[in-house]
Amino acid sequence: MPKTVSAVQDLPVRLRAGVRYQKHEIVAAIRSQAIPLLASGRLAMTKQFVQHSDLSVFQHCAHVAYISCVICMKLGLRVDYQEMIRGALLHDYFLYDWHDRRACHPYHPTYHPTLAMRNASLDYSLTKKEKQIIQRHMWPLTIIPPTCPEAWAVTMADKICTLLEVFRKERVRL
Repeated sequence: MPKTVSAVQDLPVRLRAGVRYQKHEIVAAIRSQAIPLLASGRLAMTKQFVQHSDLSVFQHCAHVAYISCVICMKLGLRVDYQEMIRGALLHDYFLYDWHDRRACHPYHPTYHPTLAMRNASLDYSLTKKEKQIIQRHMWPLTIIPPTCPEAWAVTMADKICTLLEVFRKERVRL
Protein backbone atom coordinates (compact mmCIF):
# COMPACT_ATOMS: atom_id res chain seq x y z
CA MET A 1 0.00 0.00 0.00
CA PRO A 2 1.54 3.40 -0.99
CA LYS A 3 2.19 5.97 1.68
CA THR A 4 -0.21 8.87 1.82
CA VAL A 5 1.06 12.43 1.52
CA SER A 6 0.44 13.09 5.22
CA ALA A 7 2.32 9.92 6.22
CA VAL A 8 5.30 10.99 4.12
CA GLN A 9 5.23 14.47 5.67
CA ASP A 10 5.35 12.92 9.15
CA LEU A 11 8.65 11.16 8.43
CA PRO A 12 11.79 12.97 9.58
CA VAL A 13 13.68 14.41 6.64
CA ARG A 14 17.40 13.76 7.00
CA LEU A 15 20.14 15.15 4.82
CA ARG A 16 23.23 13.05 4.09
CA ALA A 17 26.77 14.32 3.61
CA GLY A 18 28.06 14.28 0.05
CA VAL A 19 24.64 14.80 -1.56
CA ARG A 20 23.42 18.01 -3.20
CA TYR A 21 19.84 18.89 -2.33
CA GLN A 22 17.28 21.27 -3.75
CA LYS A 23 16.09 24.26 -1.70
CA HIS A 24 12.73 22.61 -0.87
CA GLU A 25 14.51 19.49 0.41
CA ILE A 26 16.74 21.54 2.72
CA VAL A 27 13.73 23.51 3.98
CA ALA A 28 11.87 20.22 4.62
CA ALA A 29 14.82 18.91 6.65
CA ILE A 30 14.92 22.13 8.70
CA ARG A 31 11.17 21.99 9.23
CA SER A 32 11.39 18.36 10.39
CA GLN A 33 13.90 19.42 13.08
CA ALA A 34 12.00 22.60 14.01
CA ILE A 35 8.60 20.94 14.58
CA PRO A 36 9.62 18.84 17.63
CA LEU A 37 11.65 21.75 19.04
CA LEU A 38 8.62 24.04 18.69
CA ALA A 39 6.35 21.44 20.30
CA SER A 40 8.46 21.34 23.47
CA GLY A 41 10.62 23.92 25.16
CA ARG A 42 10.34 27.64 24.49
CA LEU A 43 11.47 27.89 20.86
CA ALA A 44 8.04 29.24 19.87
CA MET A 45 8.80 32.31 22.03
CA THR A 46 11.55 33.29 19.57
CA LYS A 47 8.85 34.03 16.99
CA GLN A 48 7.76 37.07 19.01
CA PHE A 49 11.18 38.76 19.17
CA VAL A 50 12.60 40.71 16.23
CA GLN A 51 16.16 39.85 15.25
CA HIS A 52 17.04 41.92 12.15
CA SER A 53 14.79 44.17 10.05
CA ASP A 54 11.34 42.54 10.12
CA LEU A 55 12.58 39.01 10.76
CA SER A 56 11.92 37.17 14.02
CA VAL A 57 14.67 35.42 15.95
CA PHE A 58 13.09 32.11 14.87
CA GLN A 59 13.14 33.06 11.19
CA HIS A 60 16.75 34.25 11.51
CA CYS A 61 17.72 30.91 13.06
CA ALA A 62 15.91 29.00 10.28
CA HIS A 63 17.75 31.17 7.73
CA VAL A 64 21.07 30.38 9.43
CA ALA A 65 20.22 26.65 9.36
CA TYR A 66 19.51 26.87 5.62
CA ILE A 67 22.67 28.82 4.74
CA SER A 68 24.73 26.45 6.94
CA CYS A 69 23.46 23.51 4.87
CA VAL A 70 24.23 25.33 1.62
CA ILE A 71 27.77 26.18 2.79
CA CYS A 72 28.48 22.56 3.69
CA MET A 73 27.09 21.26 0.41
CA LYS A 74 29.03 23.81 -1.68
CA LEU A 75 32.27 23.06 0.17
CA GLY A 76 31.66 19.30 0.16
CA LEU A 77 31.98 19.10 3.95
CA ARG A 78 31.06 15.88 5.72
CA VAL A 79 28.86 17.04 8.57
CA ASP A 80 26.03 15.77 10.72
CA TYR A 81 23.22 17.83 9.22
CA GLN A 82 20.75 16.94 11.97
CA GLU A 83 23.02 18.27 14.73
CA MET A 84 23.99 21.30 12.67
CA ILE A 85 20.37 22.20 11.94
CA ARG A 86 19.34 21.78 15.60
CA GLY A 87 22.32 23.87 16.73
CA ALA A 88 21.48 26.56 14.18
CA LEU A 89 17.82 26.63 15.22
CA LEU A 90 18.87 27.10 18.86
CA HIS A 91 21.93 29.35 18.40
CA ASP A 92 20.03 32.52 19.43
CA TYR A 93 17.85 30.92 22.13
CA PHE A 94 18.41 33.81 24.57
CA LEU A 95 14.65 34.51 24.91
CA TYR A 96 14.51 38.29 25.27
CA ASP A 97 14.22 41.33 23.01
CA TRP A 98 17.80 42.45 22.52
CA HIS A 99 16.57 45.80 21.14
CA ASP A 100 15.05 46.66 24.55
CA ARG A 101 17.98 47.93 26.61
CA ARG A 102 16.02 47.32 29.84
CA ALA A 103 15.48 43.62 29.03
CA CYS A 104 18.83 43.08 27.31
CA HIS A 105 22.11 42.08 28.88
CA PRO A 106 24.54 45.04 28.55
CA TYR A 107 27.09 42.84 26.75
CA HIS A 108 24.57 41.02 24.56
CA PRO A 109 26.91 40.22 21.61
CA THR A 110 29.36 38.29 23.82
CA TYR A 111 26.93 37.12 26.52
CA HIS A 112 24.00 35.73 24.52
CA PRO A 113 25.70 32.52 23.26
CA THR A 114 26.24 31.37 26.86
CA LEU A 115 22.67 32.25 27.79
CA ALA A 116 21.30 30.59 24.65
CA MET A 117 23.23 27.40 25.43
CA ARG A 118 22.06 27.44 29.04
CA ASN A 119 18.41 27.94 28.00
CA ALA A 120 18.62 25.27 25.30
CA SER A 121 20.26 22.81 27.72
CA LEU A 122 17.41 23.35 30.19
CA ASP A 123 14.73 22.73 27.57
CA TYR A 124 16.31 20.09 25.29
CA SER A 125 18.72 17.21 25.36
CA LEU A 126 21.74 18.51 23.44
CA THR A 127 24.74 16.73 22.02
CA LYS A 128 28.26 18.02 22.65
CA LYS A 129 28.39 19.28 19.05
CA GLU A 130 25.05 21.14 19.36
CA LYS A 131 26.31 22.83 22.52
CA GLN A 132 29.48 23.93 20.72
CA ILE A 133 27.48 25.30 17.78
CA ILE A 134 25.38 27.44 20.14
CA GLN A 135 28.20 28.47 22.49
CA ARG A 136 30.73 29.49 19.82
CA HIS A 137 28.64 30.98 17.02
CA MET A 138 29.72 34.55 17.84
CA TRP A 139 33.43 33.90 17.30
CA PRO A 140 35.61 36.00 17.08
CA LEU A 141 33.68 38.10 19.64
CA THR A 142 33.75 35.07 21.90
CA ILE A 143 37.28 33.95 22.68
CA ILE A 144 37.21 30.22 21.90
CA PRO A 145 36.77 29.38 18.20
CA PRO A 146 34.65 26.49 16.92
CA THR A 147 36.45 23.18 16.41
CA CYS A 148 33.93 21.12 14.41
CA PRO A 149 32.84 21.86 10.82
CA GLU A 150 29.18 22.17 11.86
CA ALA A 151 29.99 24.98 14.30
CA TRP A 152 32.20 26.73 11.72
CA ALA A 153 29.40 26.54 9.14
CA VAL A 154 26.84 28.02 11.57
CA THR A 155 29.30 30.74 12.61
CA MET A 156 29.87 31.75 8.98
CA ALA A 157 26.18 31.43 8.09
CA ASP A 158 25.18 33.64 11.03
CA LYS A 159 27.39 36.46 9.72
CA ILE A 160 26.13 36.04 6.14
CA CYS A 161 22.48 35.93 7.22
CA THR A 162 22.86 38.98 9.44
CA LEU A 163 24.20 41.00 6.51
CA LEU A 164 21.45 39.76 4.16
CA GLU A 165 18.74 40.45 6.74
CA VAL A 166 19.98 43.90 7.73
CA PHE A 167 20.14 44.93 4.08
CA ARG A 168 16.80 43.18 3.42
CA LYS A 169 18.08 40.78 0.78
CA GLU A 170 16.78 37.28 0.00
CA ARG A 171 16.07 35.04 2.98
CA VAL A 172 14.45 31.70 3.69
CA ARG A 173 11.22 31.69 5.64
CA LEU A 174 9.65 28.61 7.22
